[in-house]
Amino acid sequence: MDDLESLVKTTMGEIERLVNTRTLVGDPIVVGDNTLIPLISVGFGFGAGSNSGISTTKQKGEMSGAGSGGGAGIKPVAVIVINKDEVKVEPVMSGVSGAIEKITEMAPKAIEKVFEGRKEKKEEKKEK
Repeated sequence: MDDLESLVKTTMGEIERLVNTRTLVGDPIVVGDNTLIPLISVGFGFGAGSNSGISTTKQKGEMSGAGSGGGAGIKPVAVIVINKDEVKVEPVMSGVSGAIEKITEMAPKAIEKVFEGRKEKKEEKKEK
């Protein structure tokens, strides 16, 4: 159990070290009269486990095992644009996240059209 506890503490310490304001808010980039500050989304997931016991199979004796696994993802989500006239936040739309957002925006309208079509067909059947 001590090994597992040590593993989890070490992993959490590394995550704390990695996720800080410098990770989530990037260094300013000056382009002409504009200053761009990237905003980043960071996600982590991990799992760890261990087990020990006495074997009752051919190999008698005490056995133990432990394992861990994890993953991380980093993606830009927005850029703060600063110039002499204004400060604004521009979302970064790319790849799957941009497509998912567009689909999410379109889904209610598509569902509404499907139900309207069904309603019209039902009304046509009633009239016949």
